[in-house]
Order: sequence, then structure tokens, then C-alpha cells
Amino acid sequence: MLAELIATIPLIDHHCHGISDRDLDDTAFQALFSESYRPPPAGTHEFQKPLGLAIRRFCAPLLDLEPGAPGPAYMARRRELGAAEVNRRLMRAGGFGHLIIDTGHRAEIILGVPAMAAIAGCPASEVVRIEAVAEEVARSGVAAAAFADAFAARLREVSAAAVGLKTIVAYRISFAFDQTAPAQAEVAEAAGRWFRAAEAAGRWRIADPVLLRHILWVGADLCRERRWPLQVHVGIGDPDILMHACDPTRFTPFIAALEGWEVPVTLLHNYPFIREAQWMSEVFRNVYYDTGVVLNYGAGNYDGILAEALEMGKFTKYLFSSDAFGLAELYYLGAFLYRRALGRVIDRWLADGLCSAADADEIVRLFAEGNARRIYPGIG
Repeated sequence: MLAELIATIPLIDHHCHGISDRDLDDTAFQALFSESYRPPPAGTHEFQKPLGLAIRRFCAPLLDLEPGAPGPAYMARRRELGAAEVNRRLMRAGGFGHLIIDTGHRAEIILGVPAMAAIAGCPASEVVRIEAVAEEVARSGVAAAAFADAFAARLREVSAAAVGLKTIVAYRISFAFDQTAPAQAEVAEAAGRWFRAAEAAGRWRIADPVLLRHILWVGADLCRERRWPLQVHVGIGDPDILMHACDPTRFTPFIAALEGWEVPVTLLHNYPFIREAQWMSEVFRNVYYDTGVVLNYGAGNYDGILAEALEMGKFTKYLFSSDAFGLAELYYLGAFLYRRALGRVIDRWLADGLCSAADADEIVRLFAEGNARRIYPGIG
């Protein structure tokens, strides 16, 4: 039956992160399900939003609490069980078949790939964030003139066992920039400017357009060589993005060039540009997309969000992703809400006669694992 298939099919989570193995206090826990850098206003808390309701309603029973348990009761039970047990229960309940983990964000506070595989009870693979590698190389003390070669060598080295690369260029300068590859002399000059400014400020954050253009093309070339996808952050994220300039259609020149190279581009998150992302998956052979963490943050309308994402998108191009970071709750909810939403959407299609039972079965399997297995090498 379709309902059983949706409920039980293992999901390949093609874009996710590590989780914390620490026993978190209320402040630290709530910070991990907020997209803001700042705490909520005095007298309020993060449970007062749709995602907070979803944690209390759907995660509480897995911790032996009544659905909708109050936030303080939820936190008390979480501490009583301990992080290891909470993580094990929630990750195993998600029903994951493979995790494809971005290891480039706050790696010092979260579990790595082998530990995540052990907790989830499934294989896990790594995707390498190119900006993080560039910042590591810059901090190493390399000369500006040698940066380009050092970055290329280091990216090749650290990604040897990976299954893809990722860029967060949208965070740093949006998509409104010259997307051609710069000359080597430009790269060396820009590296010198960056190094001097970073040493003065004590912060090695790559944001120079010339350098970002360079590492994008180096990463793309490595993806072409190894037949990997390039993951691209789109839309919602931390408050340092310029949302209006993160529309993926602005990235068309670069995406079109990678289509010629036959490099798959996976557009991540996409909210509020979900329609733009699925349109791009229609017109470009190499474009794939997901809805990521917005199913969690939009828990009051999760089936509506998924329905919008499937309005015109090709069934061969949509990928499942939780984009979970820090909390096992976000993994579990990402899978749980996705399964519920997909069931409701396909039930409507069946009722309207839009698709057959065989069509529905194929769609479920493509989204859960078929599309990811086709574009990520080495995940079984």
C-alpha cells in the first residue's frame, strides 16, 4: 500500500549536518532551532512558533511524553534521558537510509560523519564546503601568490572520500555578481587584500567576489572531473544574507555553464524561491532542488509547502533533505513532516485521477532515494 511505502521507505537525506552530543540547557537548545544570531525578545521563547509546536507535538512521544507536552517538561525529560539516548531515539525513528552531510559549518560543536552514521544506524557520506576550505588555507599562512594553487591542492585532498561539494556564495555576496572565472593575477591580488584585512580583524571569512568566483570555478572543475554534484545554498538562512538577491535565477550564467560540463547542481532550501527552483529544474538538465528545513519551520503548512514545490517540478529532480543542524529533533521532524506531506499531496492527485497507483509508487521511490542515487556517486 502507498501509505505503508511512504511511512517505511528509507530516506536519503542529501543535505544535512551533524548534531550536538551535549546535554543542552534551555538557551543552547532553543538557539539551535532559531535562524537568528540573537536570543528571542525578553519574555518570549523559541517554542512560540510553528516549529516549536511541532517539536512539542511530534517529538515528545518519542521521549515518553504526551503529545504537546509543555516546553519546560520537554526540556526536563530531554535532560533526564541524556543527549545520547535522545539522539538515538529520534535519529532511528526518522527512517534514514543514507546521510549526506555538509561538514563545513561549526564543525567544532557537532558530531562528524562516522558518529552520525552510528547514531542514525545507516551509512553516511561527506559533502565538502568550498568556502570553509578556502578559509582554512588562508589561515595556514600561505602567501597570497600561492593561494590559488594551495586551495586547489587542499580541496582535492580533503574531499578525497567525499561525494560532492557545496558553496554558500549566496551567504557571502548573494548571486548578483560577475560569474566568470577571474584571471590568476586578480586572484593573487584579491588574496593579498583579504589576508591583510583578516589579519587586522582577526577573522578569516572569505567574502571577496574575485576569490569567491575563483573557488567556485575550481570546485566546479573538480565536480566535473569526479562526476559529483555541486550543492548551492539558496534562499533562507542566517540573517547575513541579502534575501532579494538570493533568487537562484540570478545564478543562471554559472548554472548554464555547468550544464555544458554535465555537472549536477542541487539548489538547497529555496524558500521563498521554491517556484523559481522548480522552474530551473524544468529548463536545465543539470538542476535538482529540495525544500530542506522549511518543512520544519513552516510546520503549520508543511503539506502546502511541499505541494507548491511539486506544482511543476520534474519528479526526477526533487530530492529529500532535512537540512537538520545541531538537533536530532530537526532530523526526525524533517522526515516525519515530509512523509506526512507527501502522503497528503499524492492522495489528492490519486483522488483527482491525476496519477495512478503505479505513478504514485514511482514518485515516492524517486524522491526518497532514486534521484539521489543517480547523481551522488558511491552511496550504494
